[in-house]
Amino acid sequence: MDASTANAGADGYLGDPRWPVAERVADAVRRRFPADVLAVAVHGPLAHGDDDGGGNGELGLLVVTYRPGAGPPAATRRVDGVLVDLTVAGADDYLARARTITSLWPLTADRFVTTRPLHDPTGWLRALRDEHLGRLARARPAEFSTAARRAWYRGSAAHARAARLAEWYETDQALLMLGEARLAAASVSGLLSRTYFRDPGDAVRRTGLAGADMTEVGAVLARQAEELAARGRPVDGTVDDLLDG
Repeated sequence: MDASTANAGADGYLGDPRWPVAERVADAVRRRFPADVLAVAVHGPLAHGDDDGGGNGELGLLVVTYRPGAGPPAATRRVDGVLVDLTVAGADDYLARARTITSLWPLTADRFVTTRPLHDPTGWLRALRDEHLGRLARARPAEFSTAARRAWYRGSAAHARAARLAEWYETDQALLMLGEARLAAASVSGLLSRTYFRDPGDAVRRTGLAGADMTEVGAVLARQAEELAARGRPVDGTVDDLLDG
């Protein structure tokens, strides 16, 4: 265990079983792939240092390699009762993701901004954060509006599907689709306000959509459609509009 690993565990919750597991995974990765691993970090709610999961939440780990395809495979396993989600990415590829604004930006940006290093001898994780924040500073409003529009289409389709399933009394499937519509609408809100979230649950809570029913989600999507139109392009268009992008 190096100094950064010890500090990460010391700063975490005492007794939280996820930190020892994180340290063991980081040590094992460095031992098995010593020439491939550039950095290892914790991301997600635990990385914020105020996670209320009580040790029962998921452990998100990022392994950054010098080149794509190196290091361990990405995987999800339960280790000593802790669900570990292991993301593995080449350094250049991950930096490219940090420079890209997509419709999922509100749900992915936290991984670029908030990490807890378990192994980062070159300070690469700080460079990742700076790269992402620099990209946001350079982003034009139209980029966020375009991404929000794509998220809105996803939410609108999920909401329409949920409504049809409810009419057919397919209650379980309708609830699943309504959940997708809530999350997409939350993503639209995040994109329009340049706000990112820790995870999907945080997204729907902070946007007031966690308990929204079919009618309420529909009303939110309708308001968002008006705002997107006010920002320069309505969500509805002609065939020519479609082909012109």
